Amino acid sequence: MKKIYISMFVLSAFFFSGCADDYLDVKQTETVSTDDIELFNNDNGAKTFVTAIYSKFLDWDMSSFGWIGLASITSDDADKGSTPSDVGTDKDVLDALTYNSSNPSAESTFNANYDGINRCNQALAILPKLDKADPALRERLMGEAKFLRAFMYFTLVKCYGGVPIVDHLASIPLSAEDKAMQLTRKTAVEVYAFIEKDLNDAIAVLPNKSAYSSNEKARASKGAAYALLAKVNLYQKNWQKVVDNCNLVTGYIIVPDYAKMFRLEGENDAESIFEINGVGSVPVRGITGYSNTQGVRDSFGWGFNQPSKSLLNAYELGDVRKDATIIFRGTTLYDGREIPQIYKLNDKGEKVVDTTLNPRYNFKAYSSAYTDAWETDANIKYLRYGEVLLMKAEALNELGQTSEAIPLLNQIRRRAGLGDSPAVGQDDVRKAIWKERRVELAFEFDRFFDLVRTGQAKDAFAADKNKDFPKGKVFTVGKNELFPIPDSFIRIAEGMSEQNPGY
Repeated sequence: MKKIYISMFVLSAFFFSGCADDYLDVKQTETVSTDDIELFNNDNGAKTFVTAIYSKFLDWDMSSFGWIGLASITSDDADKGSTPSDVGTDKDVLDALTYNSSNPSAESTFNANYDGINRCNQALAILPKLDKADPALRERLMGEAKFLRAFMYFTLVKCYGGVPIVDHLASIPLSAEDKAMQLTRKTAVEVYAFIEKDLNDAIAVLPNKSAYSSNEKARASKGAAYALLAKVNLYQKNWQKVVDNCNLVTGYIIVPDYAKMFRLEGENDAESIFEINGVGSVPVRGITGYSNTQGVRDSFGWGFNQPSKSLLNAYELGDVRKDATIIFRGTTLYDGREIPQIYKLNDKGEKVVDTTLNPRYNFKAYSSAYTDAWETDANIKYLRYGEVLLMKAEALNELGQTSEAIPLLNQIRRRAGLGDSPAVGQDDVRKAIWKERRVELAFEFDRFFDLVRTGQAKDAFAADKNKDFPKGKVFTVGKNELFPIPDSFIRIAEGMSEQNPGY
């Protein structure tokens, strides 16, 4: 009987500890017969292969503790949090920028994204064979898979620089060519080109968000592909392409209430372009541990990823985004939940605030309905129209069209309850846009990468001072721009790939 091979990434024995979607997980040595494939040869069956890709974003290793550590705690927006004795495996060294090539968070993020890429490749290999599914649906699903693959490769190239481009399922037995594909790092330029191709392919077939039914609003759309392409252009400083692609992101608005975007009522709202959906009710899953690990210590969470004093000081007086982003001890939240201030007795027997506990927490990870749950209804907003306006403003300013950039900057500021920016000249407007990105997108996994791409990192970390780092943190130029490629991969690569500088 003819067999269709559905291979996992060949190195899964080294990289992957397992996947949540057992109904779609197939070990690398297993096969599915053509008779079995017939079970999926319909519209619902076709959807399952792409649903498995989205489901990966709910996993602990993809969007939770390791990713929070790698992309947020490393930035000047956040401190490790929790308690001094609880290092969260490696969150202390991430906070201090002293991690090495054996760092667990760098390894889990690398592995998780390749696991997701493998799911994309599975979908792209199998969908064309499902000839009883609607052709237009199959085409759209392949567009979603390419968007999601591009999204994961964008994460990888931001974190590690050049990485292997695994663009198809490997042969079984493994050919020399496919082994080289999996183990040889490509340049960052090549990875960006691959991302752009996937996104352009996706744009050609994806519908607008408005074409999806209400229960499918979280799926990738044409607007999401254009927005991600604009962001990819931003990181490469292709300014005119940023403007062009931002202009093609249509059908979205700036919602009037910033805070509501990050509550249940704001999920997939008119500003949202692409977000990861968490659902706390059984049997649908939330993002594993995402809310809990960042929740209020000694109340409903572990207390990691604490908003820093540096971030707190970045907000202007009257900026509504501060209280929408940060939970403060001693306050009452929008749903009536009280966050108690914790006191202790000092040497004189006086009641004083216990400063060993975090004074601040990430409000954007809070779930009102499932506060104490391990999986909640909190979402991650990865692309929204507010950022599109800021990307366009940054690109216009870099192109010398500063007068056209300023109104976009001020549109974001007005929503935040602030007056227009006093910045006029190109350099001042550049700095104003960078600052606005910080307070607008705090805890949305952009700050560390923004510091690197704009060349602000060394000075920003030196200024990030607290009781643990009274002299600030040392960002080593030529090293800390990238995270280390996992040692486990370098060993398996047997000389076909090299480590990043400094590790």
